[in-house]
This record gives sequence, structure tokens and C-alpha cells, in this order.
Amino acid sequence: MEKVLLVGIGGFLGSVARYLISGYVQDRTGEFFPFGTLAVNVIGCFVIGGLSELAEARAFLSPETRALIVIGVLGGFTTFSTFGNETVNLLRDGEWGFAMLNLLTHAVLAIGAVWVGRATAHAIWR
Repeated sequence: MEKVLLVGIGGFLGSVARYLISGYVQDRTGEFFPFGTLAVNVIGCFVIGGLSELAEARAFLSPETRALIVIGVLGGFTTFSTFGNETVNLLRDGEWGFAMLNLLTHAVLAIGAVWVGRATAHAIWR
């Protein structure tokens, strides 16, 4: 039951952070492309990459901390379902170029962010 509560608390914190950060980015970049969603997905991938490297190389996370941060906070923070919905909305609106750009930038930047997060953690905590 303790882990369930930790996931719930983390999910709340991650969702609030997603709302604030994605809104901040979207307000500054305009509505033509979902940069807010892209930003939180790339940030979340970078953080999970770094934490995964530390967890594997240093046994950095207890099961409770993993439940709170990785499953809860990052699960609430990243927005894959929002990404999917925004992509479909772009397709529905006939914005095929932006839909493809959304797919490619999320895939490339998110996977790249996981790699950079892992490499950064490895470089800092060898």
C-alpha cells in the first residue's frame, strides 16, 4: 500500500509539473505546433535516462524511491497519450507536415534525451 501512495503522490506532482511547464512553453511558442508536449516528453526522457543509469550502475534508487519518482512523477510528467491525441488532431486538421514533424521530433529527441541522460549520469558518477 505504501508504494501505491508514493506512486499517487508522485503522479500528482508530475502532472502539476507537466501542466505548468508545457503551458509555459506553449504560451511562448504559439499554438501552431505542440512544443509544450514535446518539451515535457524530452525533459522526462532525459531524467529517466539519468536515473536509469544511476539505478543500474550504483543501485541508486530504493524500490520506494523508484515508485515515487520513476513511476509516479515521471509517469505523470510525460505525456505520450497527449502526444498521440495532438498528432491525430493535426492529421484531422489536414496538417500532415506538422503531424509527421511531431512524430519525428518526439521519437528522435526523446530517445536522444534518454541516451544523453544516461551518458550524463555516467560521466558525473563514474
